[in-house]
Amino acid sequence: MARPDKVATVAEITDRFRSSAAAVLTDYRGLSVAQMKELRRSLGAAVTFSVVKNTLTKRAAAEAGIEGIDELLVGPSAIAFVDGDPVDAAKGIRNFAKDNPDLVVKGGYMDGAILTPEDFAKLADLESREVLLSKLAGAMKAKQSQAAALFAAPLAQAARAFGALQTKVEADPSAATAAAEAPAAEEAPEAAEAAPADDAGEASAEAATEAPTSEDSEITETSDAPESGDEPAAEAEETTEG
Repeated sequence: MARPDKVATVAEITDRFRSSAAAVLTDYRGLSVAQMKELRRSLGAAVTFSVVKNTLTKRAAAEAGIEGIDELLVGPSAIAFVDGDPVDAAKGIRNFAKDNPDLVVKGGYMDGAILTPEDFAKLADLESREVLLSKLAGAMKAKQSQAAALFAAPLAQAARAFGALQTKVEADPSAATAAAEAPAAEEAPEAAEAAPADDAGEASAEAATEAPTSEDSEITETSDAPESGDEPAAEAEETTEG
């Protein structure tokens, strides 16, 4: 019958395997108690570094559904369970191992796959999540700045043109008057050219009004001519007197 403390330890390790973003198995032989404390402090609160028993860890891995980790559980073992960014934890362990060669990485587990020491080294060489987010934010900001500059370019050109005009007017107030009169001067020749045509039209209208029509001419000629009855009457009077 299993002891209650061992059952609790297996349950705890099983839960850590299931909930952690990654797990890094190490050999800690040769490290002092002070060095172990220094390692835990350097990794921060997002990493739990604990010495484990291989038999209990194998049982916990089996309950968590992890396969292939038994080959890593040979000799003294300590596991770093990572709750934060695995890249940051890998960098921290690698940096500590450079100054303390007694800490040896056996491998690890992340995203349902077993990590070899070579995989761990590649993970430590990656850029952290914060760095990637910072670069992404910088790239997006640059794109937004380029778009803003593109849309603001016509407005900026117009603003510079108005500014130059304002400076010119302030230096020479007559420039504003000349600019205002320029359209009127351009329209003046058009008005002068249009005037003769209007006068000709008025003259034509007056001539048309004063000129007699053909009917008037016929009436005038008819009224001036003597009536056919008047001439014989005059001859009759002259005959009587004779």
